[in-house]
Amino acid sequence: MQFKHVTLDFDGSVAILRLDHQEVMNAVSVDMLGGLAEALDAIEEKKDDVRCVVLTGAGRAFCTGANLQGRNNQSKKTKAGLTLETGFHPFLRRIRNLHCPIVTAVNGPAAGAGMSFALLGDMILCARSSYFLQAFRRIGLVPDCGSTWLLPRLVGRARSIELSLMGERLPAEKALEWGLVNRVYDDGVLMEEAMKLARDLASGPTVALSLIRKLYWDSPENSFEDQLNLEFQCQLRAGDTQDFREGVGAFLEKRPAQFKGK
Repeated sequence: MQFKHVTLDFDGSVAILRLDHQEVMNAVSVDMLGGLAEALDAIEEKKDDVRCVVLTGAGRAFCTGANLQGRNNQSKKTKAGLTLETGFHPFLRRIRNLHCPIVTAVNGPAAGAGMSFALLGDMILCARSSYFLQAFRRIGLVPDCGSTWLLPRLVGRARSIELSLMGERLPAEKALEWGLVNRVYDDGVLMEEAMKLARDLASGPTVALSLIRKLYWDSPENSFEDQLNLEFQCQLRAGDTQDFREGVGAFLEKRPAQFKGK
């Protein structure tokens, strides 16, 4: 399926969402944000069938941040960051609240907003040549798209503020060393490995995996007591699924579980 600067394909229970504006290294425009919204609508329409999403970039980049082309020709009254609340934030919130796991396959530079897009993955896989960049200081802006929330929780304050103040590249291997990403692969096998992982997740107990996502997203803001209560509520919900009954039955019968995502 083709949307504005976005492509969406389905491989069984896996949806592959590609940022696809290769002429500008997949920089994000208002048009692309509209395409992403339509693509997520299409994924949600197939909610019962889609059990994992892979987010990646087309060509040689993952995403190089906001598209600044033509910025100098815009009205002086147009404020920097105006599209955050109308375009970027709705996309970020929808990804956060998606019904299934997300694998991000970072195939090239992930800069500015693109870095935040990459870090939204539940599993973050990188090509060996890829890198991350908090590029905002280079154009006189501050980090956005949730990066000042995500980064400190992933790598701590010292590393986060250094990345933002200095605006230097963070290579994939260093990101792995820091614990920012999960795995690094040779460029030629990144998508193969991403799809292998996505298919594995898609064959799992989707409701439970969705609840696991929620638990870890909510955990940083919760007290210990709040988190215990949330775990309790999620466990009640997971325990009321067909997949739980299948998992227990498979365990007792000493056979592989056949989860249906229900």
